[in-house]
Formats: sequence, C-alpha cells, structure tokens
Amino acid sequence: MKVRNSKEIQRHRLERDMQRFLAEGGSIQEVASGVSGADPISGKGHQTVLFNGPKEPRRTDLTQVAATIDSRKEARKHKPKRQRLAPRPRRKLVYDDFGEPLRWVWQEN
Repeated sequence: MKVRNSKEIQRHRLERDMQRFLAEGGSIQEVASGVSGADPISGKGHQTVLFNGPKEPRRTDLTQVAATIDSRKEARKHKPKRQRLAPRPRRKLVYDDFGEPLRWVWQEN
C-alpha cells in the first residue's frame, strides 16, 4: 500500500531541503507581502496561458446530429417490409380423439 504524505511530513521535507540549500551556499531573498511576481515593465505575466483565448460556449449545438438521427429513424419506420414470393406450406400436427399426436400433415396457408 502506498503511504500518503501528510502535511507534517511535507513540512519536514521542505525544511530539510531548505537547510541543505542554505548549507551549500544558497541564499534566500525576502519579498514584501503584496508584491506581484508579474513583470510590470514588459506587461507579461498578467494573463495565464490557460485562459488566453475568447470564452467558448459551454454547450455544443447538437441540433444537426439530432435531426440526422431522427431522419434515420423515420426512414427505418417507412421502409417497406419484405414479402415472400409465394406463401409456404406449414406443418401441422394432427391429434386423435384422445389428444394423442397422430401424424404431421402439410397445410397450405
């Protein structure tokens, strides 16, 4: 079973990584609260990459698809049924007076 990282474990790992970075000669700059990470000179960074296009409609128009499906259903309803060229004879079981099967006979429809 995979052990999930709790917030406490993540905090300890981040603290350990930060101490290792500082021990290797790294430095940390403090940024004042409320300062944006966007570059105000170039104007870049204010718009995220995910939402840079025009807003698209949430629903797709399916009226053409529904019309096509309905036309197929209608075509199937009005399709002429196949008719046999000639009526075929059928086998019929003949019973005696006591209800016992006696023989098979061919009967024309």
